[in-house]
Amino acid sequence: MQKITAAILISTMVLLSACATVKGVGKDIESVGQAGQEAID
Repeated sequence: MQKITAAILISTMVLLSACATVKGVGKDIESVGQAGQEAID
């Protein structure tokens, strides 16, 4: 569980640093959240 959480946090930081727009940030956060949810299920 800790590995999944760490992976999600790292992915979020990478995606946020790559985004240039607020809309892009929202989409990236949503995709990271979905990936995390799928990993948990």
